[in-house]
Amino acid sequence: MKTLNETLGIHIPNTPFLTADWPAPKSVKTLITTRNGGVSGGVFASLNVGAHVGDNPQHVERNREIVQQQVGVPVAYLNQIHSATVVRAADALHDTPDADASVDDSGLAACASMTADCLPVLFCDRAGTVVAAAHAGWRGLAGGVLQNTVRAMKVAPEEIMAYLGPAIGPDAFEVGQDVADAFCRQMPEAETAFSDIGGGKYLADIYALARMTLRREGVHLVYGGERCTVLERDTFFSYRRDGQTGRMVSLIWLDKSGV
Repeated sequence: MKTLNETLGIHIPNTPFLTADWPAPKSVKTLITTRNGGVSGGVFASLNVGAHVGDNPQHVERNREIVQQQVGVPVAYLNQIHSATVVRAADALHDTPDADASVDDSGLAACASMTADCLPVLFCDRAGTVVAAAHAGWRGLAGGVLQNTVRAMKVAPEEIMAYLGPAIGPDAFEVGQDVADAFCRQMPEAETAFSDIGGGKYLADIYALARMTLRREGVHLVYGGERCTVLERDTFFSYRRDGQTGRMVSLIWLDKSGV
């Protein structure tokens, strides 16, 4: 029997991990987990890294260890609250601050964005001196999390490149008038990212909204934005699809070993 991904014609490499497909400097490393390759069971099968979703804490700890083995520096997880708050990743290693983005220029920590439909955005500059990761659900995206992350990097926006990781796709993200209004009030061009399906409902393209937001900030080197966490059932967790479920994590860090 074909998997859903095979039915949809989606080719998935035989690995639980993905990397950003972008022309980043060699000093910039990325890792994007899928739902596969861990020890959790049931609705959390199997590589759930979310400690707040009801999974066995020991399973989550082991899953995070599996991820950590792939990363050259400690991972700085955040307590994501759909805010626009940005912190320094190295400062988040010994606690879990309420924030939705982190930045690092030290090479001492990996910036992390946990998602299961929301948009993870990875950032670096073209010189490979600073990286960042943002968790951009629609509230954070409308509230300025990407703008704040760009500013926290403290480099010229035209020197920044961004990668849009796996998120809910434009054929699956049904929203109400409130969401459309939240974007269109501040970005009139955002109207093109919403398809009216009647009854005060729209299909929203979160990837397009992120690109528009970044363009307004002067960031034009934007990559990714081609996956759908809802439709790719065998590969990604999806809160919109399943309700109780696990979380993936998208990571970015600086490797200064060769510098």
